[in-house]
Amino acid sequence: MIHYNQNIQNKEVVPIKHILIIEDEVKIARFLELELQHEGYQVSISHDGREGLNLVLTNEYDLLILDVMLPSLNGMEVLRRIRQTSELPVIMLTAKDDVMDKVMGLDLGAQDYLTKPFAIEELLARIRVLFKLKTLAPSNITAPLTLTCGNLTLYPDKFEVSYNQTPIILTKKEFELLEYLMKNKDIALTRDQILENVWGYNYIGDTNIVDVYIRYLRNKIDQPFQEKLIHTIRGIGYQLKEN
Repeated sequence: MIHYNQNIQNKEVVPIKHILIIEDEVKIARFLELELQHEGYQVSISHDGREGLNLVLTNEYDLLILDVMLPSLNGMEVLRRIRQTSELPVIMLTAKDDVMDKVMGLDLGAQDYLTKPFAIEELLARIRVLFKLKTLAPSNITAPLTLTCGNLTLYPDKFEVSYNQTPIILTKKEFELLEYLMKNKDIALTRDQILENVWGYNYIGDTNIVDVYIRYLRNKIDQPFQEKLIHTIRGIGYQLKEN
């Protein structure tokens, strides 16, 4: 059932955003529930990974707040299974301040990542950003069938990449980064531009995340095929161009 807020002055009816929290710590889940309800959101809670996954697969939500350490199924596995069928926005929560945990969560398709303890104001701000980006995302623009740079070809609708018809296996985040670089072929892009467009917001965390993923792409594209397509622009960032 969809709930609505009605603006009496201009008679505008706005659907209430429904947020699911999967968090095994009862006190934290309850605190988040109260704060989100105070902001006008509809909130559902699960304290178990498998149960939470079933809720996602059988109900409609606008956002998922997902803890990493969960009983039955951990948050990473829950996210992996969700991404097989859904693009539901996900903010991950964890007590681990570990770069690889963050990379794994983002790589599996999470839109954002917060390390406990965190300020509720920061979480609320990130939620507003995600909803704003979803509202502004164009829905009537047809994606190009292919993007090319030399012998490198990317198929946005198929999630496939090949070099001279040789398939290249990329993770979701690697694919998104390469797609952004190819859409802006021959343009020097700053790290801030890449962060904002690939991660969907001004990323707050390890500042070298772009460099890490550029290295991943070079290891899978430039080195195996001995053609340098990804160039470092000193003092600026990176550029994808043919030799």
